[in-house]
Amino acid sequence: MKTVSLKIDDSIFGETEKILARLKKPRNRYINEAIEYYNRVQRRLILEKRLKKESALVKSDSMTVLKEFEGIDYVD
Repeated sequence: MKTVSLKIDDSIFGETEKILARLKKPRNRYINEAIEYYNRVQRRLILEKRLKKESALVKSDSMTVLKEFEGIDYVD
């Protein structure tokens, strides 16, 4: 486990302490869970951005292929 020193805004710290008192959870555990959650959110946003970029790269090719398929006369 790594030790990290950080500065937290007074208002955030105060609110966190109130929540911790109600949850009866150690501050360290709470902060670890918060960072873990935030990391998951950020990974999803990174993936979303990458997928949008890649989708934009193949958009014109996809539309061309779709038009070609629409032009095929399917015979039963």
